[in-house]
Amino acid sequence: PEFLKLFWNSMKIAVCILAGQLLAGTPGAWAFAVYRFRGRSILFSVYVILMLLPFQVTMFARYLVLNGLNLLDTHAAVILPAVFSTFPVFLIYRGFRGIPRELYEVARIDGANEWIIFTGIGLPLAEGSVMAAFVLGFFEVWNLMDEPLAFLKDMSLWPLSLYLPEIGAAQAGRACAASVLTLTVSLLVFGIFRDSLEQGIISSALKG
Repeated sequence: PEFLKLFWNSMKIAVCILAGQLLAGTPGAWAFAVYRFRGRSILFSVYVILMLLPFQVTMFARYLVLNGLNLLDTHAAVILPAVFSTFPVFLIYRGFRGIPRELYEVARIDGANEWIIFTGIGLPLAEGSVMAAFVLGFFEVWNLMDEPLAFLKDMSLWPLSLYLPEIGAAQAGRACAASVLTLTVSLLVFGIFRDSLEQGIISSALKG
């Protein structure tokens, strides 16, 4: 029962973060890749710098913000900061950048609005990059340790990534079974989305 509860904690955290990253990161990547606005290069450079900063550098600032919002010791303390991660934006941006701008211009001449261009041209052609961001994001989120450990004091809210190290040597059988079940989810995601992941990484590398 304890394992199952923490398993569903991991699933909840992963699903919420990935959904949020796609909803927030995809339009952000589209804006950086397609539109030209003042300060765009500086803002994107800030995004890249934030992507390179380790969690330990930003942990105190996050703690103060989450404490001010009374979100500490809730799943939201882990989910909300991760939703606005810069890595999905960077990866999807490279996919959008590889689409010829002439396609957008032709669509605008034909009377298509920006939403139609985004959903009808941008997303289908950059699908590989979006899926790559989804799969890589899942692997990162499924194995989160620092953020839950820093912001979740109640062990009943912990994900599996914190549960496994707590199993003692006297419970080797439980540790083995829990590790296999945890790994199985990652293998399933990789098996289902393997082709999309490979195509997305290759596409982003070539188009970037």
